[in-house]
Amino acid sequence: MNPLRLAKNWLSYRRTVNELGSLSTQALNDIGLTRYDIRHVASRSFR
Repeated sequence: MNPLRLAKNWLSYRRTVNELGSLSTQALNDIGLTRYDIRHVASRSFR
């Protein structure tokens, strides 16, 4: 994989983890997620 693309994907992953992690548990429940799901959802952007 291209190093630039890898770096962009990693930044996208971290941004997603940070943004979802900042949501309240209730807000996560409203969109159908738990705290356990955050890394899994964010990893989709890292592929």
